[in-house]
Amino acid sequence: MLNIGPNELLLIVLIVFLLFGASKLPELARSLGRAKAEFKKAERQAELELVEFEKGIREGRYKSREELERVARDLGVETEGKSDEELVRDIRGVIREKSEP
Repeated sequence: MLNIGPNELLLIVLIVFLLFGASKLPELARSLGRAKAEFKKAERQAELELVEFEKGIREGRYKSREELERVARDLGVETEGKSDEELVRDIRGVIREKSEP
């Protein structure tokens, strides 16, 4: 994360105050809070979907080659010249990477 010290933070607050004025600061803070909450909600939802997908792979719900290739492409995995087992392994790897903090 960014390494922001107290001087930099004070400068940022001062610039925001000058740009938006005192009357707009509460509205701006509310908007930022809502945006952060929506981002966290979307992040949690994506993590749950990844966990559910990995569970489906382990249980063998994704059997057709076309379905495996579609999922792999959606996750950014190269499908050319790979067996089904290699695709499943690569998909699991991407899921693990995305679910780690």
